[in-house]
Amino acid sequence: MFTTKKIAIVSVINDLATDQRVNKTCKVLMECGFEVVLVGRKLPNSLPLPLWPFKSHRFKLLFTKGPLFYFFFDLRLFFFLLFKKADLLFANDLDTLLPNYLISRLKKTKLIYDSHELFCEVPELANSSFKKSIWLGLEKWILPRLTSCVTVNESIADIYNKKYKIGFQVIRNIPETIPTFQASSKLQLGLPENKKIILLQGAGINMDRGAEELVEAMKGVENAVLYIIGSGDSWPILEKLVKKWNLEGRVILIAKLPKEQLLQYTSHADLGISIDKNTNLNYYYSLPNKIFDYIHSGVPVLASHLPEVERIVKDYGVGDFIENHQPLIIAAKINQLLASPLLEQYRMNTVKAKTELNWTNEKQRLKKIIEETGP
Repeated sequence: MFTTKKIAIVSVINDLATDQRVNKTCKVLMECGFEVVLVGRKLPNSLPLPLWPFKSHRFKLLFTKGPLFYFFFDLRLFFFLLFKKADLLFANDLDTLLPNYLISRLKKTKLIYDSHELFCEVPELANSSFKKSIWLGLEKWILPRLTSCVTVNESIADIYNKKYKIGFQVIRNIPETIPTFQASSKLQLGLPENKKIILLQGAGINMDRGAEELVEAMKGVENAVLYIIGSGDSWPILEKLVKKWNLEGRVILIAKLPKEQLLQYTSHADLGISIDKNTNLNYYYSLPNKIFDYIHSGVPVLASHLPEVERIVKDYGVGDFIENHQPLIIAAKINQLLASPLLEQYRMNTVKAKTELNWTNEKQRLKKIIEETGP
């Protein structure tokens, strides 16, 4: 359809359904006067997309992982971008950057790059120096040539800026303010009314996120049920551990849910868990979305000692930390917190935290970047 509006094409390699950061980016682009097209992929288990105020397109690919998946995704994305009109390209993470960069040079289109993590330090590349060298070579080639780059926290921005002498700016992945909604009751959600609710949520519950130790820790946690809601590489392992330790009924695994449904569970949680391990730089400098989701739902946080997470949890007084990932230590800390009057103080502190840590404030920097970069 013909339009006189500026067009922005936003690319991300996931299935779009649960990516809050990209969804918020699209809405900010709309506020800046762009008609937005969001591009990703579709998997056999992908959730239906919500009724967004912008267009979306998902590629169906024969391969779902490995080198052939990345090759064919980028090839499809290249030709999609080649034959679509766009006034601005917005690439999310290194695995969408190559086709966006090539098209931006070929068609003289403005490009913004958003790095959600230290891509070349993800654990999936840790045991493959060859794969890592390919991604690192791509990063070293393209990043110094970019002029508009953003990332999720100060630590990652500092690393990129020192390494490539460019000006990464920080846009934290803070949620939009949760509107008043009618929460379903515990009974309606199937939650126990006489036990505390512990929650670990996330679309990337992968190895070294602490989920396996958390499940084992539930053997020693009193009067509480752990809900793990999301997806990730560790999911089959978690299912086996629940059976191995006879924890059915005490550990409940729920596959990823649309944000609106997930929020129902989060709002009933007594304690939110984020215990990534310091096994790689990507995890060490991460600031998981779930930290902000917990805060916005008034849920105290139990976290591991990672610098960006610690900065939020300590500065705002919204939770506590585990000292290591031994299941007995995790269980003892959970029992201590659930029985402590500090838990209510942490919950009260989330009220102030969410008035400052909200997308209305955070997105102003992104709007400025888009306005300075765009046509």
